[in-house]
Amino acid sequence: MLYIADLHTHSHYAAATSKFLCLETMHQWALIKGIDVVSTGDFTHPAWIRELEEKLQPAGNGFYTLKHTPELKELPGATPAGRTVYFCLSTEVSCEYIIKGKQYKNHHLIYAPDFETARLVNKALSPYGDLSLDGRPTLQLQAHELLKIVLTVSPHVRFIPAHIWTPWYSALGGMNGHNSLQDCFKDVTGELFAVETSLSADPRMCRRYTELDHLTLVSNSDAHSAWKLGREVNLFNAELGYDAMFHAIKTKQGFSGTWEYYPQRGKYYNDGHRNCKISVSAKEANAGICPVCGRPLTIGVAHRVEQLSNRTEPETEGNFQSFQYVLPLPEILGEIMGFSETSKAVEKKYAQAISYFGNEFDLLMHTPVEDIRRFHPTLAIAIERLRKDEKHFTPGYDGEHGRIWFFNEGELKRKPEQATLF
Repeated sequence: MLYIADLHTHSHYAAATSKFLCLETMHQWALIKGIDVVSTGDFTHPAWIRELEEKLQPAGNGFYTLKHTPELKELPGATPAGRTVYFCLSTEVSCEYIIKGKQYKNHHLIYAPDFETARLVNKALSPYGDLSLDGRPTLQLQAHELLKIVLTVSPHVRFIPAHIWTPWYSALGGMNGHNSLQDCFKDVTGELFAVETSLSADPRMCRRYTELDHLTLVSNSDAHSAWKLGREVNLFNAELGYDAMFHAIKTKQGFSGTWEYYPQRGKYYNDGHRNCKISVSAKEANAGICPVCGRPLTIGVAHRVEQLSNRTEPETEGNFQSFQYVLPLPEILGEIMGFSETSKAVEKKYAQAISYFGNEFDLLMHTPVEDIRRFHPTLAIAIERLRKDEKHFTPGYDGEHGRIWFFNEGELKRKPEQATLF
């Protein structure tokens, strides 16, 4: 069976997330986007796991569905095509520790096939941090110790290091990460079967680091609000179920690759210092010091890949995991219309597109360009360029998102008031 999964999300109990981030809003946006499996996030939080148990029912395959399907209110006027949205029990935890005077911080994803197993995970982790403080709890554990604990809870628990290249909170990050997975996970490194790439990296970049060769590269949205769902997703051609899905990831049999956010759109691609509005590429970074304030720059993902890589870019060509780039449809419509992606005008056209094509991913990735042209000629050009990776970009840096656009200056005909907003 062909299906799409986003396996890294959060709840409203996690820090820096929307107060409206809940099962009902995630269900609605999964329909709008065209996603079949969504992670619950945050099952380590006592209040959230109670809410999950109250609202979800077993689907009989290690996934869950909502007991009561919500009315679609998240995108007024949209009528997406019907589908069953499944939820996979998941959480993200943060390990923080000091080794020989250096502080390390890294995030990791944990999955469970049922509530009994999820509660066993929570019981095992509770001595190492207060699980009620944050949907993404902070644990006083080294990463390899966490993995050992998870492995002893149940053979059905799954563990994946999260956004491994992100500067501040990842296994390999440039600011407080390790210099190798072996250094991070020590004697249990061999238990890893997958890593999450991060929004600022793609499989081509990861392929430059040979330590990742045997691992499957998964990509997810890390959504902190429900409308951010599906920024990156995983594709499967396998049996729909918890065990079958993770078997496909582990063996790469039935795992069909990923749809990737443009890494330059991610907020940690370049080196930089946001407060001083300084953004530099890996080749320009030099000593890594901000030329304005003299403080260290945040080392971006592109630079970190350069630091650890043992392959050149030409050596990776044709030898990386299958993937394609995607960009959220409101961002594309915003460029075309000359308004913010969150404007009412863009929201209205977005709703029309979802009703016309059924869901966002079908429009972005599958619908023939000729069919899109009948709906909106300029949108057809943009999506054709998206599929051919014919983009322009300004890279993100130090927590500041980058920008992607598809049209040259002067190509789009707009009213004067729209041009000023573009």
